[in-house]
Amino acid sequence: MIANLTGILAAKDPSRVVIDVNGVGYEVFIPLSTYFALPNLQEPLTLHVFTHLRDDAIQLFGFLTPAEKMAFTLLTKISGVGGKLALSVLSALKINDLRAAVLAGDVDKLASVPGIGKKSAGRIALELKDTIACLGGDTPEATDAPASVDAPMDDALSALVNLGYRHRDVKNALDQVSRTSPAPTSLDELIREGLKLLSKS
Repeated sequence: MIANLTGILAAKDPSRVVIDVNGVGYEVFIPLSTYFALPNLQEPLTLHVFTHLRDDAIQLFGFLTPAEKMAFTLLTKISGVGGKLALSVLSALKINDLRAAVLAGDVDKLASVPGIGKKSAGRIALELKDTIACLGGDTPEATDAPASVDAPMDDALSALVNLGYRHRDVKNALDQVSRTSPAPTSLDELIREGLKLLSKS
């Protein structure tokens, strides 16, 4: 099993990275919390990796902190919560927010994550209550990143739709962010502010 990967960040987008390890590129799926704290392209990167074996493929899920990896592992042990849904939880909720919601039995907070209904939220709160306390610290804060020279609006739209939000709702949220922003908005800022608006709706 691959537990860690250290190499050069060869490519990145809000849902995945490619890490070049001695000439071999590893595709690793990530939550937004990890994406916001990634270094620039061609810089060194180490990720804590969860290896998921399927009948037809091997998938790697990567995290900047052990706490994120532990939270992902705990989430995927719950019936009905796969890798993609666990990434959505970690993209929408910081570790501290997830822990607080579980300990308080805040089903509404958990159900605000795209793809998590009230039934699944209740199961998460129940099954994680005895183990969630082992998670310490918070996810890394987003680092300042240069504005994309391509089409950050399209990339942000794709990233948020992939998290499970409806295309129309995402577009409306991103349009609102653009209208209220006094300057050109980077991809990171669009995703972060769009996620705030979508979580409130």
